[in-house]
Amino acid sequence: MNRDDMISERERRLGKAYRLFYEEPLEIVRGEGVWLYDAKGDRYLDCYNNVPHVGHCHPRVVSALCEQAKTLNTHTRYLHDNVLNLSRRLSQTMPEALDVTMFACTGSEANDLALRIARAKTGGTGIVVTEHAYHGNSRDIAAVSPAYPNFEGLGPHVRTVPAPDLFRGVYRGSDAGAGYARLVREAFADLSKYGHKPAALLIDSMLASDGSPTPPVDFLQLAAEATRAAGALYVADEVQPGFGRTGAAMWGFERYGARPDIVTLGKPMGNGHPISAMITSTEVIEPFSENTKYFNTFGGNPVSCAVALAVLDVLEEEQLLENARQVGEQLKLGLKSIQDRDDRIADVRGSGLFIAVELLHEGEPDVQSTVRIVEEMRRQGVLIGAASRDGNVLKIRPPMPFNAQHAEQFLDTFAGVIQRL
Repeated sequence: MNRDDMISERERRLGKAYRLFYEEPLEIVRGEGVWLYDAKGDRYLDCYNNVPHVGHCHPRVVSALCEQAKTLNTHTRYLHDNVLNLSRRLSQTMPEALDVTMFACTGSEANDLALRIARAKTGGTGIVVTEHAYHGNSRDIAAVSPAYPNFEGLGPHVRTVPAPDLFRGVYRGSDAGAGYARLVREAFADLSKYGHKPAALLIDSMLASDGSPTPPVDFLQLAAEATRAAGALYVADEVQPGFGRTGAAMWGFERYGARPDIVTLGKPMGNGHPISAMITSTEVIEPFSENTKYFNTFGGNPVSCAVALAVLDVLEEEQLLENARQVGEQLKLGLKSIQDRDDRIADVRGSGLFIAVELLHEGEPDVQSTVRIVEEMRRQGVLIGAASRDGNVLKIRPPMPFNAQHAEQFLDTFAGVIQRL
């Protein structure tokens, strides 16, 4: 079937709400490491997908999946070592006391569960998020995700605050962290004013959908203090920055010395296999546990847990956090060198293998160049994306085994593309 016929049938069978990447959508049929292959056999350097965290079809992960699948797979109402081993290993990476794990299948479910637990603990309903956040697609989570396509608007129990941004944000000086934290405090005060008792600050530790701006280093700590002073909980959404992607630590919030009350995990946890988790303390979860029975048919099944355990093994054994740190620095240095030769590149930022490049024209978001670069990079065999409220930030987020040679190929391709455009 040709591409146009596939697109037409997809729209009819799946509905037009589904979206495809790129002006000329790709038919991807195989993946290996940092590479994707289309139906024609063309190869693409994947600099976008953070779901295959330790690489597409990693042999260790595939083997763990197959071995457990041919032995047993069932729900979590039976005892099984995989479930306990995964909970134990995740807790060992978390701040002290965050040692209760509840499993689900997607980041949306994990965030949904986190807000349910926050409401049970605080007795409140008020939620604060950043202005262009994305936290998932369930009804409750879509309602606190302003970046959600065709967003229907915030509910009366939700307030937004500007993403903390030292480059183009409302506060940029030495006291910027305090300024942004004050906005969080004011948002909770406004919720209370209108009868919505505060429940949670839900924030992506990488601020990915907001364009991955560089926040003041003290922002998360100060925002967490403002949140708890309002009687709410700080929920760290680690679906994108987690599992060592920043190269600096296992979890994004660790870079800022912040301590969440609840942490949510998703996408990279299963390297493409659907598993997610919500991690908190006994104290926080107690009111929820006393009044609710939680059950998720597929969340935390033995196969999913075997896969997630294999991902943790690969991260450790292949020293992928250190790789992310080193190659991330290589990417940033190379991009800054290109920035010196092109005025459209206003800012290069990020950490580890999560890099953002902001494009401006005469001080305004350069959306046209952003779109053209993404499309031309695809034509040259390199896949990247775009983010931010204005859509003028290139998002570079390859699988963790992305190495120095891959980085050089990316930089050479990018330099050629931006020079031609």
